[in-house]
Amino acid sequence: MATTEVARLSELQEATPVRVEVDGVPVCLVRVGDTVKAVHDTCSHQQWSLADGMVWGNGVECSLHGSTFDLDTGRPSSLPAMTPIPTFAVHTDGDTVFVDVDVATNDAPFPEH
Repeated sequence: MATTEVARLSELQEATPVRVEVDGVPVCLVRVGDTVKAVHDTCSHQQWSLADGMVWGNGVECSLHGSTFDLDTGRPSSLPAMTPIPTFAVHTDGDTVFVDVDVATNDAPFPEH
């Protein structure tokens, strides 16, 4: 597992999506308590940044057309998106957040970006 340092846990606001780039891959980070979740930042419907959207429970909503993606599975829970987005392994070491984008943890296809 090749991980990359992407953020400080103390600087991530609860339920506020943040866009980072990891080895050329756009990633949307969302802090949920002391856990950070990472999904591909590109909506599978219209290639829009999910970090521009809102967090609802355990999902991030695309601000363009309202599709919501589960932060654990990457599956869309509302239309118009029908294709899941990749989810990525995240771990923290103290205050440092690391993400591995080499392989999606859910085997979803990488959207174009």
